[in-house]
Amino acid sequence: MSRDLPIPAPLAELIERIPALAGCASDVVAAFELLRGVFAGGGKLLLCGNGGSAADCEHFSGELLKGFCSPRTLSPEQVQALGEPLGRSLQGGLPAVPLPSLVSATSAFANDVEPRFAFAQCVWALGRPGDALLGLSTSGDADNVCLAAQAARARGLAVLGLTGRQGGRLAGLVDVCVRAPETSCHRVQELHLPIYHCLAELLEREFFPEPTP
Repeated sequence: MSRDLPIPAPLAELIERIPALAGCASDVVAAFELLRGVFAGGGKLLLCGNGGSAADCEHFSGELLKGFCSPRTLSPEQVQALGEPLGRSLQGGLPAVPLPSLVSATSAFANDVEPRFAFAQCVWALGRPGDALLGLSTSGDADNVCLAAQAARARGLAVLGLTGRQGGRLAGLVDVCVRAPETSCHRVQELHLPIYHCLAELLEREFFPEPTP
């Protein structure tokens, strides 16, 4: 995937606020392009991570499944099909599944088979060609996330990584790796949030543009 892509306005504004992110701007754009292709093709996004990164999976998926910066109002035809008040209340969404939420499946597999493979099992069961996996790991070396990426590649999914400066093992398993320019866990996580917020805004502008007055 080419890294010679123009910098969209939300990302330029982010870099103005957090100049340290300038070095990973091209990879953020590449991640957006990859996700745009997945969602445009009817695919879904799976997400996995541990600890604070598990919380980030929940957070990012929440910004995709409902309105983020805009209300994502449904079309008149959709409103009519749903009726009132449901049609006026629902919002457009992009399919995103945070694997840490699947507590019953992951805990059962961890107990019955092997904890390290629990995310990989969920990817194998849920993933299809045309989907994508986003693995979040501040070090890039979280074993269960790397194994999920391995399963995703074998299953035919596109794979993205969101890591710290070094990239770790995960960087060698993904199509696009966005490396936050920090090394300590909490500092990396502080930068992950604005990165995926930027991706959420870019995707929202792409799929749910504001109607022209």
